Amino acid sequence: MASCLPYEEAFARQKLPPVPESLKLNIAALAAQHSAAQTTAPASAPVAARKDSVFARLFGQSRPKFAWMALTFAAGAACYALVLQVGVLNGVLKPGFDATAPAVAQTLPWVQQAAAYQHLYTRETVDYGAQPTDVVTKTLADIREVDGLALRVPDLSSAGLTFKRVQRLRFNNKALIQLVYLPENGAPVALCVMKEPKPDQSLTQQSVAQMNVVTWRQSELGYALIGEPEGVDLKAVARLVADRTAGQLFAVSRAPLWVADIQK
Repeated sequence: MASCLPYEEAFARQKLPPVPESLKLNIAALAAQHSAAQTTAPASAPVAARKDSVFARLFGQSRPKFAWMALTFAAGAACYALVLQVGVLNGVLKPGFDATAPAVAQTLPWVQQAAAYQHLYTRETVDYGAQPTDVVTKTLADIREVDGLALRVPDLSSAGLTFKRVQRLRFNNKALIQLVYLPENGAPVALCVMKEPKPDQSLTQQSVAQMNVVTWRQSELGYALIGEPEGVDLKAVARLVADRTAGQLFAVSRAPLWVADIQK
């Protein structure tokens, strides 16, 4: 299921900063891998100069708005990768990616994809795309009834995180749920959940797709708490979720027995 976040509208409402050099290089790398045209630069030209040349031909140096629209496209492409199970997105977005690196090899594929997807989120986009309560309630009902996941939405306000939205994504034709929170300052944090019929596993912290990730497994559900390296203490937040010391949002209230009898 593709993301419905209004990326273009969110970016249009803010004063756009210069396009980051890292984004230029990432898009240039993507273009270089998939373009049939061969560069005409001399073999002795520096690698960075060749990548900047590719970016300049694609977007031009005087069109920052169009360059930022490339970020919108990249966000959609990331979610598209979740649906099609494309395993190369993490390598495209992360310079110097080594597919044989032990840290990546030990990371579950769905966690890699979720981290790469979260890497594209901005605070402004999530804040602008906050969901109304009725939409959240309907989505949670679908998660429980259609996807068959006993999802608990933790109240992380005690850790300074405010719940903003929930999304039903797909990975390997299975439900991948994303709960998005905003801290008081800084980038969004996502709690991703997927069904994993395996034994429980304790908290493990690692770096995936330039993001901090804390994973664990509990009651046949796999969890991945994902955020940027600076800011939120993800391991402390993960303990709140795993220990269920945090409250619950949008709890399903069961009807009293006398109400059930009337309904019958």
